[in-house]
Amino acid sequence: MALDSAVMQAVEKLEYRATVGDIASQAGINISTAERGLLALASETGGHLQVSDAGEVAYQFPKNFRTVLRNKYWRLRVQELWDKIWGVLFYLIRISFGVLLIVSIVLIALTILVIVLAITFSNREGENNNSRRGGSGGGLLFLPFRLFYFPDLFWVFSPGYGRQRHYRQTQLSQPGRSRSPKSDSEMNFLESVFSFLFGDGDPNADLEERRWQAIATVIRNNQGAVVAEQIAPYLDDVGEGYDREYESYMLPVLTRYNGRPQVSPEGHIVYHFPDLQVSAEKRSSKAVPAYLKELPWKFSAATQGQLTMAAGLGGLNFVLAIVLAVLLQDQALVAELGGLVVLVNGLFPFLFAYGTAFLGIPLIRYLWLKGRNSKVEARNERRQQQAIALNQGGGELQQKMDYARQFAAQSIVSRDNLAYTTEQDLLDQEADNSAKLDAEWQKRLDQSDS
Repeated sequence: MALDSAVMQAVEKLEYRATVGDIASQAGINISTAERGLLALASETGGHLQVSDAGEVAYQFPKNFRTVLRNKYWRLRVQELWDKIWGVLFYLIRISFGVLLIVSIVLIALTILVIVLAITFSNREGENNNSRRGGSGGGLLFLPFRLFYFPDLFWVFSPGYGRQRHYRQTQLSQPGRSRSPKSDSEMNFLESVFSFLFGDGDPNADLEERRWQAIATVIRNNQGAVVAEQIAPYLDDVGEGYDREYESYMLPVLTRYNGRPQVSPEGHIVYHFPDLQVSAEKRSSKAVPAYLKELPWKFSAATQGQLTMAAGLGGLNFVLAIVLAVLLQDQALVAELGGLVVLVNGLFPFLFAYGTAFLGIPLIRYLWLKGRNSKVEARNERRQQQAIALNQGGGELQQKMDYARQFAAQSIVSRDNLAYTTEQDLLDQEADNSAKLDAEWQKRLDQSDS
């Protein structure tokens, strides 16, 4: 049986003791997945089943169950190692776009400078042909290029020179970089370039998890019995006409949490969820938002100053690329200069494409986000209207909610009312049962004697 990471995280949050209903509501997963996950985790980590007198089951896990799993399975150790490695690799990928932008600007600028100086020296040589006739016939033409040929001198002109230690320290101190939004204080300029280009990921990546956690919390806050109007503010589409009238939108909720519809004498439908009525510990009602709210997509989490600098450098890179494109028209001069100029001439299609994409991608993304956010706002507004309708419900809705309360209940699998637990072996269980029977018979004999 496969281990479910969502189940393991939920077990930790619930302090290592939980029922199937606890896990399903905490993790936002369906009842069957929660049950399979708990059984698999208990089997692999030495967890225990605790059965109450009423036959309800809770699961008790050791607090070091992750250590047990790591020691037992090499795949988990490899997975954890890979997660750390990937965190560093992805951070390097993020900053590579900023590094590439700076390198592109430096290469293009240096090439333009070499070509301009070469043309200048060539013109001067033509004007002073008599005084330079005894020369080597082009030595001065190569002088500017040779000044920028040596690798050490080239890297001095690079903005990243002398800051490699800083980058390494940053990578080591923040190995878990991801595409989730960052606060302004956490994002450096190189990361802001990536954010300017591609944004910071989907702000609603956990929307389904939040949806089902909220629905399960509403059900548990109402002790396992609700009406459809209480669930509608957390769904995207409650339908129209027949589907809305007969509450077809509740079918996925019933399927996910093993719910049972109940019909009142007046013909109203309420929903009863026995599995969510059982808990390992007595827990008070949790706060839940009035409706499920999707977050709008942000263009970038970088500061305005960082975005301005990224856009400015992108514009500078594009303008320099256009200037260089004009200068590279003289391929004879390019071949004569050689070295850096020939290298950049070969790379120029890539550099120009990168410079164009650097400005084009954010523009396209900005327009796309405007359309996407309008749809997000529309869905939020529909769910908000469902919440308002619930709060303004009339007498019929109140009758439905009153009928639902007849099915409300809360059952706690307390350690004090256990009929059986796998924490003791069968012999111990039989001995305990035998001792209880002997004590009961002795008590009755004493009562009869008196």
